[in-house]
Amino acid sequence: MAAFLGRTTPILRVADINGALRFYSDALGFHTHWGDSLFASIGRDEAVLMLTAGDQGAGRAWVYIGLADVDALHTELMGRGTAIRHGPCNYPWGAREMQVADPDGNVLRFGSDATDEPYGSWMDEDGTLWRYAEGQGWTRMA
Repeated sequence: MAAFLGRTTPILRVADINGALRFYSDALGFHTHWGDSLFASIGRDEAVLMLTAGDQGAGRAWVYIGLADVDALHTELMGRGTAIRHGPCNYPWGAREMQVADPDGNVLRFGSDATDEPYGSWMDEDGTLWRYAEGQGWTRMA
C-alpha cells in the first residue's frame, strides 16, 4: 500500500517575525494561527505557511499556492497596495500565475487555470524576463 501524503506547509526563513507577520497580514490577507519571536504559523483559507527567524533554510524560497481565480486575487492585492513582482500571465503548463515577493525575498507564485489569453512573460529569480514561443521554447527578453 502506498503512503498517503498530507498537506504541505512550507517553512520560510525571515529576518524579523513581527515585520513578516505584518506583511503577510496587511499585504496578503493571511492571519496568524500561533507564534512567538522565532516561529509562527500563518494561513489564509487552506494555504498555510510557517515563518522562522534565522533558522531552517537559507532564505529566498519560492512557493506555489493554487487558487480558483488569480485575477481576482490580483485585484484584491492591488487594492491593498501590495507590490506585485509580476502580474498575472498564462503559461504553457496550463496555469495563469502572478508573483509576489515578501520583504525577505521569498517569492509566492499564486496560480489558477489558464485563460484564453496568449502566453505572457516569465520573471526568473534575478528579475530577468523570458518569453515563450511555441516550437522555440524560452528566450530572454531584451
